[in-house]
Amino acid sequence: MEARTARSTSVETRDGVARITLDRPEALNPLSVAMAAEVHAAIDAAAGDDDVRAVLITGAGRGFSSGADLGSTDTPTTPEGKPDVLTGLRETYNPLILAIRDLPMPVVAAVNGPAAGIGASLALACDYVVCAESAYMLLAFANVGLTIDGGASALIAAKAGHARASEMGLLADRVPAATALDWGLVNRVVPDGELGAAAEEVLGRLVAGPPGSYAATKRLLNEATFADLADALDREAVAQQERANSQDFVEGVVAFMQKRPAEFTGR
Repeated sequence: MEARTARSTSVETRDGVARITLDRPEALNPLSVAMAAEVHAAIDAAAGDDDVRAVLITGAGRGFSSGADLGSTDTPTTPEGKPDVLTGLRETYNPLILAIRDLPMPVVAAVNGPAAGIGASLALACDYVVCAESAYMLLAFANVGLTIDGGASALIAAKAGHARASEMGLLADRVPAATALDWGLVNRVVPDGELGAAAEEVLGRLVAGPPGSYAATKRLLNEATFADLADALDREAVAQQERANSQDFVEGVVAFMQKRPAEFTGR
């Protein structure tokens, strides 16, 4: 058994599984550039480890991930003083999503609580998603004048269809675990206290299965369903930077901080 702890993730490899835990539970595991890079490094390490047959991604504490940590100290700014979301998406977050899809071995997400924004995309990029009953998914970008990213435009449309993707992106409502199951976003929903056991049961089956078969299945599904994922991720990154430069984004953030409805103008 090998275990290590990074600044914001913990990684443990045992019984053929690389277990990656987003580990900032006090803030519901917001995904900073540093955390995303750590997860990506763990994925790459799993890819090069012949003893690893499957990967688990989960969150510590009450949440899976509250989304991108735009307030972290490693978030760069543009010359105009706006958040430089384009660089973070292109260089860190988007490569992480692609690494999960390109990994030959299956990746299981155990969603133990809120999965919001890029956190929802992280879970949905996995091959098998099991949720606790109290968990939910949320794309709240529109509430602050932003747009969807992290591959959500492709991942949700592929799994649940255009109508559900539009609903999540435009209305920014929570999607409870049971609804996510009905929509085809996730594979299984279990009582909160049974999440760990449910994830381990799936992982046990995958570890005992044929690695070559799984690699071929992932490749074929990627080609059939996510052939445009890399381009979709980059389109999202460009659109997100446009939104981050907007006055509506400033208004959305200020309104959120002041706990009042935003007054969007379209500028």
